[in-house]
Amino acid sequence: MSTNKSIAGVFPIANTPFHPDGSVDYESQDRLIDYLIEQGAHGLGLFGNASEGYALSGPERIELMRRIAKRVNGRVPLVASSGHTGTDAAVQLSKEMEDLGADCLMVLPPYFLKTDGDGLMYYFTAISNAVKIPIMVQDAPLMTQVAMPPALLARMGREIENVKFVKVEAPPTPSKFTAVAKQAAGALTLFGGLNCQFFIEEWQRGARGQMPGSDRTRDLVDIWNHLESGEVDAAWALFTRILPLLRFQLQPGLGVSAQKNNLVAEGVIASAHVRHPTAALDAESLAELAHLRQMVSREQSAAALSNT
Repeated sequence: MSTNKSIAGVFPIANTPFHPDGSVDYESQDRLIDYLIEQGAHGLGLFGNASEGYALSGPERIELMRRIAKRVNGRVPLVASSGHTGTDAAVQLSKEMEDLGADCLMVLPPYFLKTDGDGLMYYFTAISNAVKIPIMVQDAPLMTQVAMPPALLARMGREIENVKFVKVEAPPTPSKFTAVAKQAAGALTLFGGLNCQFFIEEWQRGARGQMPGSDRTRDLVDIWNHLESGEVDAAWALFTRILPLLRFQLQPGLGVSAQKNNLVAEGVIASAHVRHPTAALDAESLAELAHLRQMVSREQSAAALSNT
């Protein structure tokens, strides 16, 4: 990783836009990447859950990584997801992502055939030995059903050379942040996920970054900046205004569709199509989401007027 690319701040997971026929919409992807950087993203996450990385073919992932790295052209660091159900496959994918321009790897544990703590150490060590860039362990038991206790994560940070980060998505996240930070004793940098539902508490407990979806980047960057400037009340005020949209996207299986519909409403991507098994919002949910967008927009406008 280049020394001038700091892995800290708000790193939205870039959605993968599709045409209505399900094919990748590369032009919308280009617009989305530019939009996220213009909105102030400190970096980008690629091929995570919000990217529908699980629904991409190998060649599509390679082409997207190549195209995104060229589009970004070093403006912000790229964190590419490269976990796999098999260790050898994860090693190969991690090397490919590094070769194509990733600055950091976000790696899920194997979750089809689950292994024990020693097996997880072997898996992450194998990836670390194959690459030269930092690794972010993704602790996401709601998705993987793989438990990684604070002591194991801390051990990874101490003993595996390139494991430098952990993305904690194991509820209740604030208490796990405290436990991991205490046991790792500086060996790991902590990131938050789960669409920033505990953004402020995690920051207060030592988080140095967040990985939300793509559709509220400017607001979340502003919250980050308020926190970094010591303006905690201002951070809470903005967080509270956008909370209805963040909450809506936490419905299991529906967050990606909601994010894409919001990006369509912003004119960023052309279609909100999602690939099966990702669920699309039904008509009632789309109406509810549109109402929330209007409500948040009115509240944001009113807050801006009151500050002038």
